[in-house]
Amino acid sequence: MTTVVEPTSHASVKAPPFGKFFLPGPTEVRHDVLAAMTQQMMAHRGKDIELLMARVLTGLQAVFRTTRLVHTATSSATGLMEAGVRNAVRERVLCLVNGSFSERFHKAAVNSGIAADKLELPYGHYHSPDMVADALKGGKYDVVTVVHSETSTGVLNPIADIAKVVHAAGDVVLVVDTVSSMGAGQIECDAWDLDYVLTGSQKALALPSGLAFCTANDRVMARAKESKRRGLYFDLLEFEEYTKKNQSPNTPAVSLLYALDVQLAHILRETMEARWARHTAMAERTWSWVGQNADKLGISLYAPEGYRAPGVTCITAPKGKPGSAIVSEMKKRGFVIASGYGKLKDDMVRIGHMGDHTLEELEVVLESLGEVMSA
Repeated sequence: MTTVVEPTSHASVKAPPFGKFFLPGPTEVRHDVLAAMTQQMMAHRGKDIELLMARVLTGLQAVFRTTRLVHTATSSATGLMEAGVRNAVRERVLCLVNGSFSERFHKAAVNSGIAADKLELPYGHYHSPDMVADALKGGKYDVVTVVHSETSTGVLNPIADIAKVVHAAGDVVLVVDTVSSMGAGQIECDAWDLDYVLTGSQKALALPSGLAFCTANDRVMARAKESKRRGLYFDLLEFEEYTKKNQSPNTPAVSLLYALDVQLAHILRETMEARWARHTAMAERTWSWVGQNADKLGISLYAPEGYRAPGVTCITAPKGKPGSAIVSEMKKRGFVIASGYGKLKDDMVRIGHMGDHTLEELEVVLESLGEVMSA
């Protein structure tokens, strides 16, 4: 006999205290942002939604540091990764792979019937502009994909410098995943001449999962017009047509748009510069904590100095203490952090110091982590 469990009414759920949830995505969401999603639906073809999406567009342009259109999709960021390769690639793409999520770009290309090669490095390494320039010398590729902040390793690729060598190679465009860096560290879409940039809602932007955002310059849009594989749902031409009208090409997740509207206002009150500085302070504190406890706990930072992500830190696990076991012990203390991703599950723990967390909240997490690791 099947037991039917009735859903819990949201009115009976007590909001938990903020400051205990330090996953590298999804990240903790402020209570007022969650509450915004309880508003009633609205027609997705009408003046009210157009006013909402106009505000959202202005906010996203400030976050992306661009005057270009920024499109909002009801999907995970993986959808806009696929959109990047399907709309931009003419013949062949070079995928810079140094972790699990950059590997996903290659899979998206191959599964879309696009010729793709990898410039693959061991996990924990970054792609230098020189190695990218060398790989492009033969004129074989017309698109390069890169993950800015590789969430599986905590490595930050130097996308501003990579963009320069990509464009110096001729008619080549750069497709960039900023899923765990947008809102956490400086990204200048216009000033750095980044051709196509995508991100998701659930990491440093501190929103619920389910939305993705992208912006594409004229070079990418010209390629999209020529593409015969851009599909329907992630057709950049459709996005451009509807975003200009402050609408969405398909039925949007209205509740998530309410949350986005509230959170963008919060982000812009803080300012992007202050948000970057707060994330930098949390990252540097985590790095210094690891350095101070390296010998005592037998831990180290996984990413190399100078190429560490501002929103997530990967810490190697002490000998005899698997990452998954550390995560379980932290959960007993009320804290949520992550073990390693995929094949690195027990090799490390990952702290997502991103979103709306503060240095003070982080200190409490680190204190507890030290006690768990030394037990």
